[in-house]
Amino acid sequence: MSLSRRQTLGLLAASGALACSPKPKPTPFKADNSANTIFLHGVASGDIQHTSLVIWTRISTASETVEVDWELASDQDFNTIIQTGTTSTNADKDFTVKVIPENLEAGSTYFYRFKALNATSPIGRTKTLPSGNVEKLGVALASCSNFAFGFFNAYDAIAKDEAIDVVLHTGDYIYEYGGDEGWGHETAKTVGRVHSPKHEIITLQDYRTRHAQYKTDAGSLAMHAAHPLLCIWDDHETANNPWMDGAQNHQPDTEGDYAARRQASIQAYYEWMPIREPTGNQTRSEAWRTYSFGDLATLITLETRHTGRSEQVDYLKHFANITSPETRDIFIKDVMQDPERKMISQGMEKALRDGLEASVSSNQPWRMLGNASPIARMPVPDVSKHGITPDMNKDPEGFWTKALFWKGKWNLPFYTDTWDGYPVARENLYKLAKSVGANDLLFLTGDSHSYWANPLKDADGNPAGIELGTAGISSPGDFVESGWPNDVAEKLDRIFEQELDEVKWTDNLHQGYVRVVFTPQSANADFVAVDNVLTTEYRVSTIHSEKIVHDGKSIKFSDI
Repeated sequence: MSLSRRQTLGLLAASGALACSPKPKPTPFKADNSANTIFLHGVASGDIQHTSLVIWTRISTASETVEVDWELASDQDFNTIIQTGTTSTNADKDFTVKVIPENLEAGSTYFYRFKALNATSPIGRTKTLPSGNVEKLGVALASCSNFAFGFFNAYDAIAKDEAIDVVLHTGDYIYEYGGDEGWGHETAKTVGRVHSPKHEIITLQDYRTRHAQYKTDAGSLAMHAAHPLLCIWDDHETANNPWMDGAQNHQPDTEGDYAARRQASIQAYYEWMPIREPTGNQTRSEAWRTYSFGDLATLITLETRHTGRSEQVDYLKHFANITSPETRDIFIKDVMQDPERKMISQGMEKALRDGLEASVSSNQPWRMLGNASPIARMPVPDVSKHGITPDMNKDPEGFWTKALFWKGKWNLPFYTDTWDGYPVARENLYKLAKSVGANDLLFLTGDSHSYWANPLKDADGNPAGIELGTAGISSPGDFVESGWPNDVAEKLDRIFEQELDEVKWTDNLHQGYVRVVFTPQSANADFVAVDNVLTTEYRVSTIHSEKIVHDGKSIKFSDI
């Protein structure tokens, strides 16, 4: 067991001042999962295309094989049933059920349900990708839902958000930690959200059990029933900070073969998520997708963990060698900028090129990349010059306190696990996009537990697009979690805004999601926060908004 960079040094963020509004109005659609012992994990849909989509459920049973009926209707009362069918499931699939209705109408809303063992599932609502003229698209950007840190109230808010058409989850849908040293264990005991199984998950059954636990959360049940899901994993679906041949949070001496662990985690992910199985020569690890929303937008999800990534740079291995500006520059040039260090595979690059090229050639105004971890340049500022001192932290001599000041002294990247740790790979992605005329990428990003509004530039200073980052659904922000009081954590946010060219606005104090509503002329991003994750009682507020417009060949932030 090895702790991640996010250690448990505080309960969670978001106790500071928050201008709150009442809970969002419930939509006419609302799934009811009460007292349903057969369909404990609800229903879900996702991986939508223009004429087909995935609908999902799971049967709670001790039977060997279960026959499951499904229905797809054009109305919530199922007066007009479009398709029906029967399938089966068993222990080999962990009793999960996935059906792909075909020959559907593009841009249409459908309702679905399952029947098994004399029980009927909750009703789910979904929709196919639109074709032709599309005037508006609402995307909810979500990431980092950690059961141990509290309730998934932001999921519930997404379920009730009438502006949302699809949910994009960019990873850390589950977390692997467990035990008394696992990240979040103190909060979990306080709020009654101890992970199941209690130990760190390693085996197929472990990962299945953890996925099952996460899908019992009330907010999760509501969100999956209300909206289709588009998703890509990040690291914690397997283990913290993986690369092709290992992971920071995997110790072969005590936890066995990493390849077997990764395979188990991916199998459980495919079983428990509403996603399609790979086709052709594509493997399950090659989980990237391309979605085209009529004449308005294309979304491409990036796989950055299991198909191409090189091992992360470990600062501790180079700490003693960085003693001057000159040695710092040598480290950046020889280590960080090693051209052999990759983030994505050749197959991912081809899918990205093909998707962007098709979008540009069809004159769509918006090109989104579902991106697991931040891509903006974030060299840590020297925070001591702004009056920040170690004694302001709850643990002045702690590792993460010292790390912040050390990275700030040498102006080193905030994290080496993000694109900042792979600067050549980042530049190659920008060059690929530029080669097909896509200098206007909109990165929709998770991972960092902070909100971000980041104007991006390539190595030559040319505009490369914009990044919108979401806070965690429940995972706390890094500054607060690292022991900084809320007022100091907020000041650190302002320092990053002031000092970094690629950070316009950021916030690490809250949990929530980002709502992005696209029209042909603009994209409006609302950073939506929940004021509480320790119980299911919460209020929501929009703590920040940005408007994005086209500016020649790229995109830019505009005054609202």
